[in-house]
Amino acid sequence: MITNNTQPNGDTGKSMNSYLAPLVREIQPSGIRKFFDLAAGSKDIISLGVGEPDFKTPWHVREACVYSLEKGFTGYTSNAGMPELREGIANYLHNRFAVDYDPANEIIATVGGSEAIDLALRALISPGDEILIPEPCYISYSPITAIGGGIPVGIETFGEHNFKLTAEGLEAKITPRSKVLILCYPSNPTGAIMTREDWEPIAKVVEKHDLIVISDEIYAELTYGSNHVSFPSLPGMKDRTILVSGFSKAFAMTGWRMGYACGHPELISAMLKIHQYTVMCAPSMGQVAALEALTNGLEEKDRMTDSYNQRRRLIVKGLRDAGLECHEPQGAFYAFPSIRHTGLSSDEFAQRLLRESKVAAVPGSVFGLGGEGYLRCSYATSVSQLNEAIERIGAFVTKLERERTE
Repeated sequence: MITNNTQPNGDTGKSMNSYLAPLVREIQPSGIRKFFDLAAGSKDIISLGVGEPDFKTPWHVREACVYSLEKGFTGYTSNAGMPELREGIANYLHNRFAVDYDPANEIIATVGGSEAIDLALRALISPGDEILIPEPCYISYSPITAIGGGIPVGIETFGEHNFKLTAEGLEAKITPRSKVLILCYPSNPTGAIMTREDWEPIAKVVEKHDLIVISDEIYAELTYGSNHVSFPSLPGMKDRTILVSGFSKAFAMTGWRMGYACGHPELISAMLKIHQYTVMCAPSMGQVAALEALTNGLEEKDRMTDSYNQRRRLIVKGLRDAGLECHEPQGAFYAFPSIRHTGLSSDEFAQRLLRESKVAAVPGSVFGLGGEGYLRCSYATSVSQLNEAIERIGAFVTKLERERTE
């Protein structure tokens, strides 16, 4: 007779939570989504929280997708993606960033840049490997590393150095177990960039310690005042770098979930094995849209970038006028002002700002080392909304100052 703990009504008698893998139980939900969900449930909220363009995907991109559906292009593609799309990506990277990849075996189309990062880490990590992550950073890197069996090692960067990674900071965190360095410049959440002069000493450390690099360049197009320098374009770095990017940010295609990864054929082949067993291929209609964006959408992309630049100047000046110290972000679409002088933690400041002034922003603490004492404000929203948000933030900071002096 088979016995188990199942009760007559089908209840196992214990919490479903007990069935979960301990690692998954320990992972915290996204701090960004927490504030986004709070804002979504309230009226009159101005959201500076989620990093999503307020532009719609251009008409011609949507029309290309619709036309492909009308023609019945609804099946699987090659696991690596449509050959035409991979060729388009290769041409774009060559023309824009002077990096060359063979579309036949060095490029894979993925379900957003997020899948590309996940594939890269799962292909590289052996249990106990240390993954070096400059922080503050995009919140997914550490959890994905942990899920893959790696150990995330944060490298703190500092506002007084414009949140740039330094060779000294990197060296200080390297151990015999260090294997991968994750880079994200332009940076989410700080808006920091790295110049070629900044990159050169980093490349020397990477080579010295035989590291593999995952370079998340999803914001590469969103740079202001200088051209983006792609890490694999540095001498000797292409073969030891997996370049990750996509269409979400610069092309206003977040919901399409189209990304890609480029790298050495052996690395891409390993990622492709995981990809084909988990998602098969990126959505065919999304691939059509991405190819159209690369082929005929570069002018619209540039117009959107110009608009972000205007908003960047507006929000930085507004935050400074409101009494918040703010370094000048030179990439992405985030400002990262300091709120330390208010005496509140990042979480307290963000919660009170949302509750009392109806402005949603993300506490810097959710982005890892060095994030506490800061607030991430996305300026990927309309100028009118930004002006109103700045006015509300200024009034809120003034209110806090009054409270401190009473």
